[in-house]
Amino acid sequence: MASIFSKIIAGEIPSYKVAEDDKHYAFLDINPLAKGHTLVVPKHEVDYAFDLSEEEYAALHAFARRVAIAQKKAIPCLRVGVAILGFDVPHTHIHLVPLQSEGQMNFTNERAKFTLEEMADIAASIAKEFK
Repeated sequence: MASIFSKIIAGEIPSYKVAEDDKHYAFLDINPLAKGHTLVVPKHEVDYAFDLSEEEYAALHAFARRVAIAQKKAIPCLRVGVAILGFDVPHTHIHLVPLQSEGQMNFTNERAKFTLEEMADIAASIAKEFK
């Protein structure tokens, strides 16, 4: 059965797309820790990040780096935090979270709330900076 992320990539479930190439897809987390919290996934569904081939793993991180650079330009922040947890969805994904402090990168923190229009604007602002 396809993961929710595979359904998002296939367009079966809507998302706030930030960036895409032939092997990767980046979209806003709908339950964000901070403004601009983005998930970066390989289009090829693999549950555990370390089950990716070395080439896939390196390519995923290179793509995530480009997304993080775009985030930093679009969202005022001191750093972009990076995490791979993988417990909630059985599809490898990297969390990229624009941060003002280290404490914001706590997944037990209360989640930020944005309207649908704000989410669309945030995604568009990051997408505009993606190169």
